[in-house]
Amino acid sequence: MPPSKVSIAHHYHERTKYDPETIASKSKGLDWSQQPSPFKEYKIGKAFDLKSYLMEQVDTPKDGEFQQWQRLSQLFLCSYGLTAKVVSVFGDPIYFRAAPSAGGLYPAEIYLISRGTSILPPGLYSYQPQSHALFRFWDDAVWQDLQAACFLSPILEETELAVVTTAVFYRSAWRYEDRAYRRIFLDTGHLLGNIELAGAMNGYRPHLIGGFHDEALNKLLYLDDSKEGAIAVLPLVDLELKKNPPAKGLQIAALPSATRTDFPELPDGGLLRYFHQATQIEKWEQLTSPTQSEAETSLEDKYNFPFCLKIPMQIASIDLHGLEKTILKRRSTRAYTGKNLSLEELKTLLHFTYQPQDYEEQGFDRAPDYFDLSLLETFVVVLGVTGLEEGCYYYAPKAQELRQIRFKNFRQEVHYLCLGQDLGRDASAVVFHTADLQRAIARYGDRVYRYLHMDAGHLGQRLNLAAIHLDLGVSGIGGFFDDRVNEVLGIPIDEAVIYITTLGRPRSQ
Repeated sequence: MPPSKVSIAHHYHERTKYDPETIASKSKGLDWSQQPSPFKEYKIGKAFDLKSYLMEQVDTPKDGEFQQWQRLSQLFLCSYGLTAKVVSVFGDPIYFRAAPSAGGLYPAEIYLISRGTSILPPGLYSYQPQSHALFRFWDDAVWQDLQAACFLSPILEETELAVVTTAVFYRSAWRYEDRAYRRIFLDTGHLLGNIELAGAMNGYRPHLIGGFHDEALNKLLYLDDSKEGAIAVLPLVDLELKKNPPAKGLQIAALPSATRTDFPELPDGGLLRYFHQATQIEKWEQLTSPTQSEAETSLEDKYNFPFCLKIPMQIASIDLHGLEKTILKRRSTRAYTGKNLSLEELKTLLHFTYQPQDYEEQGFDRAPDYFDLSLLETFVVVLGVTGLEEGCYYYAPKAQELRQIRFKNFRQEVHYLCLGQDLGRDASAVVFHTADLQRAIARYGDRVYRYLHMDAGHLGQRLNLAAIHLDLGVSGIGGFFDDRVNEVLGIPIDEAVIYITTLGRPRSQ
């Protein structure tokens, strides 16, 4: 039996760590005949075509109804639409989407729930990326059921549409086994980042809900909860129709679950599903939710190492004109040249990711929803940045400065930590997102493991888009030797590594 005082989130994190002494024995060959399809299809219902409303295809008058469809079409295209098609070595097509996914497995699905609008009758809709269409597979009014599943969140009184993201677990578990749970929520975070930005570009304000009655929401969407599950709800406030949009904070993004310590011995392959079930919420009324003040009272960044070198990172905001094209051309970089980034480029990457308030004048949200960014920390390993000494730095977003904690070129060590991937060796800078799991679980229970990875993925997506916008290379890494990161880089041992993003100059393919 696992130790009685260890929560299931702690146990899962420890069980799914990669270690150089055991990773070879645990790795299994992939059965390519069992690779799951990345698309979910519905056979019975009505399709609402979105392709004809794409801007480059529009040659008809733009009345009010047409514009509503056009905005929805662009929202879904820039969130999770298909952006490229290539033929694999096996002869099958491989599709790329607007949001990155580990291994190109795309475990996420997107649903739209309509309360009833001038263009979308009440019901349940599935977004179909292959045809770029909304498929209405249930035509009864279900808004009250959605409100009940979200514990009567006030924001649902103010909206008529809500996006729900779900995950088909086996799509990722087929390759990554139990560790897939981490990647599923990182992938969802990428998607949330796209939805937030695509919403701003098309007159919608997504309000994030991560605390809901899991079983009720799964039933509402007719999900097979042995294989898939609801992950996040995003009510969409239509800023084109709402003259006085509801205030931020009307809903609580992150609700706590219980902290489970009485769990059975779990076999490999059974941990992911058990963990997901264990982090579900049934009755919010019996739990105490952290207040916003608890999450955001500190005016100081967590680490202020004595006598460390501090580099100011303030910079003017970049022009985001054409961000839609940036989203659609985004690709994960496969190889870097090893050449340096400039300090100004690194400043710009971090500025767009962590200082959204400076982009309000360009029409973007000054405070996009996250679950709780106060739980995440950011460390930057500088391998080759002109004007900046090599080493490991803590990024302080409130002070907007880098604080050096180790002086060294870590190129060889990062290459090793990233499982020998050349991306780690040849990058110019590597961003590590970490979290104090004990502190996080104390605030939100075991469900916080979901929130941490989605928030890290959301930040990672902003890094992705800023890099592509600057014609730089970027690639996220979800596989690494967990414990060795803290040891080698000098990161405090309490910080669990959640996500790694590599940045550099892309090599021509």
